[in-house]
Amino acid sequence: MTAPFTTLDEFRALLAAAPGPDTAARTAAEERNGQLTKPPGALGRLEDLSIWYAGWRADPRPRITAPQVIVFAGNHGVAARGVSAFPAEVTAQMVANFDAGGAAINQLAREAGARMDVHALDLDRPTADFTAGPAMSEADCVAALATGWVAVDPASDLLVVGEMGIGNTTSAAAIAMALYGGAAGDWTGRGTGVDDTALSVKTAVVAEGVARHGPVTDGIEVLASLGGREVAAMAGAIAAARAHRIPVLLDGFICCAAAATLAETQAGALDHTVAGHQSAEAAHRALLDRLGKPALLSLGLRLGEGSGAALAITVLKGALACHSGMASFAEAGVSDA
Repeated sequence: MTAPFTTLDEFRALLAAAPGPDTAARTAAEERNGQLTKPPGALGRLEDLSIWYAGWRADPRPRITAPQVIVFAGNHGVAARGVSAFPAEVTAQMVANFDAGGAAINQLAREAGARMDVHALDLDRPTADFTAGPAMSEADCVAALATGWVAVDPASDLLVVGEMGIGNTTSAAAIAMALYGGAAGDWTGRGTGVDDTALSVKTAVVAEGVARHGPVTDGIEVLASLGGREVAAMAGAIAAARAHRIPVLLDGFICCAAAATLAETQAGALDHTVAGHQSAEAAHRALLDRLGKPALLSLGLRLGEGSGAALAITVLKGALACHSGMASFAEAGVSDA
C-alpha cells in the first residue's frame, strides 16, 4: 500500500478533505445513553467518550475489538548538541527491545489486547540539526508522513501511536514554541532526565532553532523545519486514522506535538482524538490546554513509547462496555421516573 500523497501540499489537501463523524450514529448513541439504567450523567466522562467513539465508528452500540499500537523510531541530528541524557545509539537498541517484546509498551499493548507494530525510520541517517537548517527536506518529511500513513491498519478500530528517538523532546519543545509562542523555557523539560547544565543547553538549543526558522505558515512547515522522522510518522498515522474514521488516543508530549502540527494546519484535524494521559513532562499540560484535550489519566509517566495512551485503551473499553452492554430501563423493567 502506498500513501495517497507525494507532496506536503497534497498532504494538506487530504487534511482539509478528511471526513467527520457519522451524525446519525452519534445521535443514536446519545439517545441510547439517555435510556440506560443509571441516573443521568452518572458515568461522567465515560458517557461522552462512548458517544464520541460511536460517532467516529458509525455504530451506536460499538465495541473495541481490534486496537492497534504503533511505535515509530527516528534519530535527531540535534542530539549531538548534548540535549539528552542518553547517546543516539540507544534508539536502535530500544527498537531491538521492542522487536523482542521486552519494553513497557509491549506489556501494556498485550494487556490491552492490542496489535503492536514497530517502524524504525532511517536510524543511520539522523535528521539535520535544526539550529543550522531545516530538520527535514520536503522529500524526507513526505516519506516519514507516508510511513505513518501506511502503517495504520484500516481494519483497526482504535489507534495509539508512540515514539522512540533520542533528542525528540527537544524537537517537540521547539515545535510547541514555534506553534504557540512563549519562551523556550516554557516548553523545554528534562526529557530523559538531564541535569541542570544539560537542561540549560537544551533550552538554548530550542530557542536557537525556533529563531533560526522564524515565522512559519502552518504546522506542516513547522514539522519539516523542527521535527523528526518519527514525529512526522506519528502525524501521518493520526491523519490516516482520520481518513479511515479510526479514533485515536494521544500519548505524551512528543505525540501531542506531532498532533499539534496537524491542528495548526487544518482546524478540527484532531476531532477524532482524545488525550490518553498527561505525562510528567512539564509542558505537556500546557500543550494539552492549547489543543483543548483534557487527559483521561495522570500517572506521572514520562516514558513515551505510547505507554500512557495504551493504558487508556482499557478506560475507553470500559466506557463502551457500559454503553453497549448495559440494559435500558425498558429492557430491565426498571422505572425511569
